[in-house]
Formats: sequence, structure tokens, C-alpha cells
Amino acid sequence: MNADERRFAVLQAIVADYVSTQEPVGSKAIVERHNLGVSSATVRNDMAALEEDGLIAQPHTSAGRIPTDKGYRLFVDRLAQVKPLSAAERKAVQTFLEGALDLDDVLRRSVRLLAQLTRQVAVVQYPTLTRSTVRHLEVVQLTPARLMLVLITDSGRVDQRMVDLGQVVTEEDAGRLRTLLNQALAGRRLADASARVADLPHSVPKELHDVMLTVSTVLIETLVEHPEERLVLGGTANLTRNSADFPGSLRQVLEALEEQVVVLKLLAAAQDPGLVTVRIGEENESADLHTASVVSIGYGPGTVVGGMGVVGPTRMDYPGTMAAVHAVARYVGEILAGR
Repeated sequence: MNADERRFAVLQAIVADYVSTQEPVGSKAIVERHNLGVSSATVRNDMAALEEDGLIAQPHTSAGRIPTDKGYRLFVDRLAQVKPLSAAERKAVQTFLEGALDLDDVLRRSVRLLAQLTRQVAVVQYPTLTRSTVRHLEVVQLTPARLMLVLITDSGRVDQRMVDLGQVVTEEDAGRLRTLLNQALAGRRLADASARVADLPHSVPKELHDVMLTVSTVLIETLVEHPEERLVLGGTANLTRNSADFPGSLRQVLEALEEQVVVLKLLAAAQDPGLVTVRIGEENESADLHTASVVSIGYGPGTVVGGMGVVGPTRMDYPGTMAAVHAVARYVGEILAGR
């Protein structure tokens, strides 16, 4: 290998050893633990070059070196691809998630699984309605003058609304409403669906006009309403186990995680269901997370409907964490596609 390749191999060795031991890494340890085929003197020269480039640092006198945020960035950028989970790990993930009863259960299980696999804090965003499409609208006649609308999206999200009609309708008319509504809405993005619903009262048979006007008014509120984004967090205790990685800043990290807006911003950039995004240290917009790394990805049934990821110290097993996030997101997307 040439000098640049060898120096990167030394950086890889420092990252691997520091992540596993939490101790600064010296040249002698690198020669003993990693088969680089060079002397300690050569490794020391390479470490001096890496330090000059700002990729590693010496935490205190006569100690080994530790990776800097810039060093972790180069390490992550040079990962050829996301390391896949083993067959046994993939089967365990699939089995655990497929046992879920509904969307809430899928997301709760995803958070628990990510926290266990990565030993970090896991966070999953509920599917956002604005990115969803209508799968089906069920119209249930509760009484002759009262209906229940059940809106089901492609992300598995379900919204229910009661409609008091102010007049009596027959079962046949309720069935006609169901057919007309699904013809107009099924397969449409929610933003487009609201415009279609607004036009419906003017295009239905005269005898259904008043009923459709009442139903469409309630339905538009459901379609254009933007309820507060919901998040599921798990594994917060994992941060406290790694408190030494957050000297004087653990409380700030925990407070940032409690701020939903901060976490939603972290997940907002994850638009590609196959692409893992890694933000290291000061790459995070929030100053409270400048000692942390965030590994995130978008998930969904073909299109992204939400984000998920993990938050932990910059001293993180990046290949393993990226693999876990990628695998869980993939299986959640498959489950939502099949619901």
C-alpha cells in the first residue's frame, strides 16, 4: 500500500481500538494488534501526519492518540458500503418486527430493537400525514343520521372522525358515499386529496349533495390538519452508561433529545429510504449535540414517510450502527407496504 493508504489504515486501527477500549491508542498497540507490516517508527510517523491533518489528537502528554470528529468523518466517508447484518441478526430483526400488531406496535418494537442492537438512544418518527397517500376510506353507518369515517393511509396510519349528518340516510346511500369518496381519494397524496374532496359536493347526485357537503367538510379538516409530530424514543439509559464520552455535556444531550423540534430536524434530512446519513459532532445543528453523533435514515413503503435513527457519542461503532439502522428501516418499510 502507498503512504496515503497506510495512513488511512492507521486511522482505521485507531478508530477501531479507541471505540472498543475507550483508551488513547499508541503506535506499539497498533503494531501488535493490527497486521500492517510496518515498524513502530513508521506508524509513529504516520500518526504525526494524521495529527497534523487534524484527523487524530493527543488528549494529554505522553498518551496515545484518539480520533477527532474530522477523523471519524473520513473513516465514515471511506466505508465502501454499509456492512450487512449477519443472517442470524437479519432473521431476528424480521421475526421481532413481524410480530407487531399495528403501526404503534411496529414503531415501539423498532425503537427497542435499535436501542438493543446499537446500545445507543434510538428514535423513530411517526409517519407524517403530508407524505402519505390514501389507501382506503371506510364509511361506517353508526345510526341512520351518524357516520364514522376511517381514513387509512399507505403508512398504516388510521384516523377516525364522527359525522353527525343532521338528516337520515339509507344504508344504500352510505354505500354510494363510500364508493364516491374512494374513487376520488384512493391512491392520492393527502395534499391533493383535500382539493378533490372540496369538489365532490358539486359532482354527486342532487339527493346526496347536502350529506356529501357535511362529510367533505369533516374530511377536509382531517386531510389538511397537521397534528403535532410524534416521536418514539428508547434506550436513553444507554447514554448514561457512556457518560465518560460526554464530559460535562450529558445533561445538554439529554435535554436536546427532550426537545422534539431538535430531533425532528435531525430526521428531516433523511429523505432516501436506502441512504444512511451520519452527522458527527459539530456537524449537528444543535450546539447541545456537538459531542454526539446521529445516524439516521428515512423509512417507508417505497417512499419516505418518516425518519429513524440513533444518537450516541462520537466514539461509536459506525459500521455496526449504520448496518442496524439500515436493516430496521428496510424491514419497517416492508411491513408498512404489506399492511
